[in-house]
Amino acid sequence: MPKMIVSIDEVVIKEVQLVKDRTTIGRRPYNDVVIDNLAVSGEHAVVQFAGNDVYIEDLNSTNGTYVNGKAVKRQQLAHGDSIEIGKYKIKFAGELGQAVAAVEKPPAAKNSGFAQLNANPSTGFGTISATEAAASLQASIKVLSGVASGREVLLSKVVTTIGKPGVAVAAITRRQQGYVVHHVEGSGNPTLNGAPLGPDPVALQNGDVVELAGTKMQFIQG
Repeated sequence: MPKMIVSIDEVVIKEVQLVKDRTTIGRRPYNDVVIDNLAVSGEHAVVQFAGNDVYIEDLNSTNGTYVNGKAVKRQQLAHGDSIEIGKYKIKFAGELGQAVAAVEKPPAAKNSGFAQLNANPSTGFGTISATEAAASLQASIKVLSGVASGREVLLSKVVTTIGKPGVAVAAITRRQQGYVVHHVEGSGNPTLNGAPLGPDPVALQNGDVVELAGTKMQFIQG
């Protein structure tokens, strides 16, 4: 089954299986793929099947839709094509079972995922192999404040996003040398141990406290 792998700054934030004949992409919450960024139009583009082929069509967006660096109105997609919408890149994987390593971190990862932690924490998309899990130290995020206080979420994916879309979102990425965190989007001001958290990845240490969208979370490793 074809899928789209959404990333920003080479950090994967979600994977979307193309299970519908028509999959919409845009900033509005009713889209199938919501990208909450001002560079993305409310209804930006649509990915749709035509027989066994998959096409992407720009919906008269303000900033355009690009495939492999070229602006398109309507374009057939091939496995490995890179779609650019605003600052986001979407890798199209048209063949089941083939890794799209170009946007995955670390390179050895076969899948990455997306998890959201807010009033109702949950895990998200994607899995990692047992070999990968055994090779890295187990880590988790524990909620210290708010209605979910005391809840602990295992960081079992390559990438886990935390926060509230539209307010403040940060991403925790597992790398070979450990875990890093960085601010992804939102006008909120996330902090790490009280210091402002910027877009550049910062290494996490056991016991570090991340605060964003009014919620404190502690990084626990080992």
